Amino acid sequence: MANLKEIRVRIASVTSTRQITSAMKMVAAAKLKKAQDAITNFRPYALKMQDIMVNVASSVGQDADNVYAEDRDYWQQTLIVVITSNRGLCGAFNSNVVKESLQLAESKYGDLMEKGKVRFVTIGKRGYDMLRKRNIPVDENIADIFDNLTYENVAPIAQSLMDAFVEGRYDRIDIVYNEFVNAASQKTLCRPFLPLLPEETETKQKVRHIDYLFEPSKEYIVNELIPQNLKMILYQALLDSFASEFGARMTSMHQATDNATSLIQDLTLQYNKARQAAITNEIVEIVGGAEALNG
Repeated sequence: MANLKEIRVRIASVTSTRQITSAMKMVAAAKLKKAQDAITNFRPYALKMQDIMVNVASSVGQDADNVYAEDRDYWQQTLIVVITSNRGLCGAFNSNVVKESLQLAESKYGDLMEKGKVRFVTIGKRGYDMLRKRNIPVDENIADIFDNLTYENVAPIAQSLMDAFVEGRYDRIDIVYNEFVNAASQKTLCRPFLPLLPEETETKQKVRHIDYLFEPSKEYIVNELIPQNLKMILYQALLDSFASEFGARMTSMHQATDNATSLIQDLTLQYNKARQAAITNEIVEIVGGAEALNG
């Protein structure tokens, strides 16, 4: 059994750790409220706009040159955008995204993966570090976007992805990120970014056949509204990931605080038993010595 000093040192260490995890939980909870409000308020508009724009893109593609809806028959290069966080201590938040990205590359783009034609771009330092540890080349890492997450700062990133697709550097671009469900739950998603094609769902198949009236012109839709919608898609993914990060960190720190409390209780019980055993030994020694003197 460990001596009393060792147990006291462990109790003090775990108590200090519990104070840190408890503080981190409260900080994450405070930041989560703002991030949750941002994605909750933005999501209805984004979903409705995307429903309209996907179908508009399909309709425009029939008559106008819609470069963002070009579904190339043979994929030469594929890009996977991996969205993680810059910091850890948030459970499996980052590892789930990286795992899903690699599964997507192997299952959907297996032949291209073997030829080295599946490329990765990471948004967030943790995803970059995890992929590099697996010796997977990363074309670019964007780590400072979460310091000031606004549409104006996200738009240039989305524009560079669109330019790469139009120029033929990539034939397909997918985004992998955590979608915010609630404070305790996140869902890892693989979302096609380009080309902008109608999704094969029953609801959207019905909407897809609506005859749109274009004003001022179909060309304006292609050149202005569709790029704006693509920027909005990336912005929504980053908002989702940002809120999910704080939810995951709050949950993780809550569990860590509870575990520390449980460990402190176990150590305190162990300390009391050891202290009682030490007192009992001292009493036995004193009684034994007294008996020896009397004898």
